Amino acid sequence: MKYDTILVLDFGGQYCHLIGRRIREHGVYSEIVAHDIKPEEIRLLKEKFNVKGLIFSGGPASVYEPNAPKPNPHILDAELPILGLCYGHQLIAQMVGGKVEPAKEREYGIAYVTINKPVGVLKGLNAKEKVWMSHGDTVFSIPADYEVLAHTENCPVAAFRHKKKPIYGLQWHPEVVHTEKGTKMLRNFIFEVCKCKANWKMEDIIEKMIEEIKTEVGEGKAIIALSGGIDSSVATALAAKAIGNRLTAVFVDHGFMRENEPEFVKNVFQKFKLNLIITDAQKRFLEKLREVTDPEKKRKIIGEEFIRVFEEIAEKTGADCLIQGTIYPDRIESGFRKFSDKIKTHHNVAGLPIKIKFKKIIEPLRDLYKDEVRRVAKMLGLPKEIVSRQPFPGPGLAVRIIGELTEEKVRIAKKADKIVREEIEKSGLEENLWQYFAVLTDTKATGVKGDARAYGYVVAVRLVESREAMTASFAKIPYEVLERISTRVTNEISEVTRVVYDVTHKPPATIEWE
Repeated sequence: MKYDTILVLDFGGQYCHLIGRRIREHGVYSEIVAHDIKPEEIRLLKEKFNVKGLIFSGGPASVYEPNAPKPNPHILDAELPILGLCYGHQLIAQMVGGKVEPAKEREYGIAYVTINKPVGVLKGLNAKEKVWMSHGDTVFSIPADYEVLAHTENCPVAAFRHKKKPIYGLQWHPEVVHTEKGTKMLRNFIFEVCKCKANWKMEDIIEKMIEEIKTEVGEGKAIIALSGGIDSSVATALAAKAIGNRLTAVFVDHGFMRENEPEFVKNVFQKFKLNLIITDAQKRFLEKLREVTDPEKKRKIIGEEFIRVFEEIAEKTGADCLIQGTIYPDRIESGFRKFSDKIKTHHNVAGLPIKIKFKKIIEPLRDLYKDEVRRVAKMLGLPKEIVSRQPFPGPGLAVRIIGELTEEKVRIAKKADKIVREEIEKSGLEENLWQYFAVLTDTKATGVKGDARAYGYVVAVRLVESREAMTASFAKIPYEVLERISTRVTNEISEVTRVVYDVTHKPPATIEWE
């Protein structure tokens, strides 16, 4: 059976795969394709999928820049419904002769649009709607065969459609949770405009990933980077199903793990039918990172050292493939695509060294978001303690310690992290939080301890709510809980004199500090 499918043309936007993921949430398959895909390539895809529509993603460029990514000029003649979002909206307008210029006032974040005409993609919406904007350019006018469907105070053409063809443009992002009726807008496009049937399910992805691992590894052996987090655990379970005892799971204790993490990993994964190696590399990593303060350099050093450890173990076990639990937000933030901006280097993506001895690096989860990975974990029958674990960065506490890494700072960060986790979990708040952790800043502040002057570190507490980590909001938790965290951190860690709470959303911040 062919799946009804929406193709998402990738123009380098932060939320490109989020669009694809939102489509899949509705039981409709989605494929991310090159922004300049040709009509004949779409025809070839139709042999495999029942292609029902196209979505142009957002992107960081301006449509009038010389090297801005542009679609194939014949794409609007593909006789398929098309929806342009943000940059994609501006592109369609420019392609048909509309006027796109820098906005008089840029719109970033929450905005309120006036719906002129609630039809098509906007069917069933109210006269005013709350949406998420992120643009510096604006469509000021469109040709006569198009009509304006919505506007804001600063954006005269915030939404449009062709009067006869199923071509739509939205200046905002319906794929992010901050657009209140975003799900309805996408449903309208998928089911009302494209006439899709919901004939795809998540189980299909599991089979596809297992088959991919089997094919990529072939008759050889592989090792997998196992951290104990949800991503690497799911990748390990999939790889174990695919290649069984030809898999070696390697847990590298680089010294920047949470307290008792090696013991936790050993207890959980010794029950699995796989070869498990736990290697103590704490001194090795700390020595490499001595006097390094730049966060990007930290990530790259950790990434290279991880690979070197894996290469050494692979040589002993005869493995020629490395499997990693890289997920989509890791890749998109590392600027892995031609037109996407790099926000930070993830150690298992852009942090990898250029020369690698492995024949292949296999990333079965590369197109999934964290909550999708959790769904896969449940389907695979992984224990609740893994399924519900909060995300933890590959470089660990090394990117939650600002400035140079020392044994003292690592010890302080571990204690502070443990206190935050204990108090959040004791209060029963963990189910509503995406991540909750402490950051040891490189700032010191004066305090008073035991009637005497003290001069110590400032610890920042970061608690966020999110669905997929591409956007996040700081959590508005009870002051009593923050007070308990602050009191315990300053009482139990003598080197800390002050605790602050991070009240910054993502964007403009990232979830991690480095």
